[in-house]
Amino acid sequence: MASVVAVEGLRKKFGATTALDGVSFDVSAGEMFGVIGPDGAGKTTAMRTVCGLLAPDGGTVRVFGADPFREPRKAAASIGYVSQRFSLYGDLSIDENVEFFARIHGVHDFASRRSRLLSLTGLEPFRGRLASKLSGGMKQKLALACTLVHEPPILVLDEPTTGVDPVSRREFWKLLAEFIGQGLTIVLATPYLDEAERCHRVALIAGGRLLALDAPGRLQAAAEGALVEVVASPIRRALDVVRTAVGSDRVQLFGDRLHVRLNDEGDYPPVARALGEAGIEVTGSRVIPHTLEDVFIDRLAQEKQS
Repeated sequence: MASVVAVEGLRKKFGATTALDGVSFDVSAGEMFGVIGPDGAGKTTAMRTVCGLLAPDGGTVRVFGADPFREPRKAAASIGYVSQRFSLYGDLSIDENVEFFARIHGVHDFASRRSRLLSLTGLEPFRGRLASKLSGGMKQKLALACTLVHEPPILVLDEPTTGVDPVSRREFWKLLAEFIGQGLTIVLATPYLDEAERCHRVALIAGGRLLALDAPGRLQAAAEGALVEVVASPIRRALDVVRTAVGSDRVQLFGDRLHVRLNDEGDYPPVARALGEAGIEVTGSRVIPHTLEDVFIDRLAQEKQS
């Protein structure tokens, strides 16, 4: 499939802080591509650079072959951008916000598009309501409608579900699935690994550096070693014991259980003995598939060691 976004060796600094350090990725037409990482990883900088809102210090960005910073008109026509924060007009109604964004993009015959988008997002019954009176999830849906009213082929989303309740998050992802089905290309930045698993491909970044780039399933299948889930009590004490036994970077706490990364399943008996000697009751243990979160943590540990 043809690449509609191509990022090569992207570098960006803010004073002494390196936000992006040689990041490269490409996005194919019709793909949902995720840029994944914790706060401060460089996700927002990458999104804003792709949209032409920031000039890179090094490397190149091309959207349909054009430099979005040097050719902003082409970028504005090709990209719809939804930022982290709600950036619409609170003193305008839903209808008025969509109309405003249609007109600044030169879309004059927008009435049917607006109605279709408001129906799709479930905002049709509230079109007269002021944007300032909307819930977090409804605000994000309105931002989507405003962004898509000029029908850009690429949608760039910067952490769109941060601060949104679980039900609204689910509804938002249903919308994205519908847009992908209609042929839209989506580039998404998120810190949520469960959201990343919905993407066709993901770029895992931390500290401005690319750690991995592939389909989530392939990244999970390629993970090395064995992942053992341990249910024990008291769990916090068990966490300390296992960290001492295998290393703090090889064990993570997930609610009432631990995920322990081992070189081989046969390395687990010494861990079980250490728990028993510490008087900790183990009520269950099993080898489980690696999650994307486990993959990210492992890649991050490898990056720190290199």
